[in-house]
Amino acid sequence: MLLSVLGLDVAYGASQVLWSADLDVAEGEVVALIGSNGAGKTTLLSTVAGLLSPLSGRVTFAGQDITGRPAEEIAGLGISLVPQGRRLFAALTVRENLLMGSYLRREPAGVTADLERVYELFPRLKERENQLAGTLSGGEQQMCALARGLMAHPRLLLIDEMSLGLAPLLVEHLLSTIKDIRDAGITVLLVEQDVYGALENADRAYVLESGRIVLSGGARELLNDPRVRSAYLGM
Repeated sequence: MLLSVLGLDVAYGASQVLWSADLDVAEGEVVALIGSNGAGKTTLLSTVAGLLSPLSGRVTFAGQDITGRPAEEIAGLGISLVPQGRRLFAALTVRENLLMGSYLRREPAGVTADLERVYELFPRLKERENQLAGTLSGGEQQMCALARGLMAHPRLLLIDEMSLGLAPLLVEHLLSTIKDIRDAGITVLLVEQDVYGALENADRAYVLESGRIVLSGGARELLNDPRVRSAYLGM
């Protein structure tokens, strides 16, 4: 497995958020992590990315134990996080934001090539490369946040709530782009409130409820699971 999370317990102070969470992501997969607000999805991604340290449990990436390592070290190993809320540098241009994603890289030719690749993936960013990121629409900002994550040239891309606040048609377009990212050789772990869209575009999925993984399986299998349909799809 490229990523393995085993028995993860995470707390904010005295408030525990994750209990014994187990999750695997194989190279070349899109894996969705779904659940209601407050279930602990962002906490799990943040722990994998090194922004939080667990109480117990283990996170391994490409065979290395990365549990509790600093975020910059984990990023250097090939894990890139696209955070909830986009968190762009509003006073910098689109191009400058994208180049911030490549700050750990030391091969200018590779950075230039990847910049052209993300412009091909998101042509609208090319049109607005000299525009301040703070003046972009919500959808354009999300494209910029995704593209910035890709500029790190990661093996694993963690995406947190990409569709938040966006129009359904744009969400559909962005979710379909996830498959293009996977086809380019980048593994994806996706936290997404659009449960139907996430399961439609993922290979496998996990369901997180109140800090515990309660279901897992093939994405299509979970899409047809009566418990998922009742709890998250209103069916």
